[in-house]
Amino acid sequence: MISNQASSQPHASSGNVPATSHSLQAPGLWRRMACWLYEGLLLFGVIFIAGYLFSTLTQTRHALENRHVQQAFLFVVLGIYFTWFWAKGQTLAMKTWHIRVVDTQGRPLTQARALLRYVLAWLWFLPALAAMAPFGLTGAESAVIVLGWVAVWALLSRFHPQRQFWHDALAGTRLISSQPLSR
Repeated sequence: MISNQASSQPHASSGNVPATSHSLQAPGLWRRMACWLYEGLLLFGVIFIAGYLFSTLTQTRHALENRHVQQAFLFVVLGIYFTWFWAKGQTLAMKTWHIRVVDTQGRPLTQARALLRYVLAWLWFLPALAAMAPFGLTGAESAVIVLGWVAVWALLSRFHPQRQFWHDALAGTRLISSQPLSR
């Protein structure tokens, strides 16, 4: 009897069993933002290695040489990084903070949905960058505007019915808490 009850509990990570609404609850905003910051820290290494590879292969001697091509290259590298890991459920930062990304039904993401989520995740930055582009702002002013927009974007999740970030709602994805694997 106990084993039947335990096996009847649906899990968000299983592909065929629908997840319960409780298992699809968003982690707290502070935890998601801590994961977001940790992800940024880890991305420093990804961007450093990719930038070094690009500069070596193109024999770039000055930081502004090939700047737009390098930005496009890094956009693609980050897209591959996130699409790969999100389709598997978690990035390293998400594993650390016990957060998983799934579709709205609690199933793992397809590569296409993970790619859509990556493109829509740029809503964290693009509105602020587009708004300040015509004004030629300095580094400090730009940082304040971008960080201000990030805070606004994060707080807007409070207005989503399931407390999800809006790029997740648009992509048909959601962040959920995941239990750490037992050793």
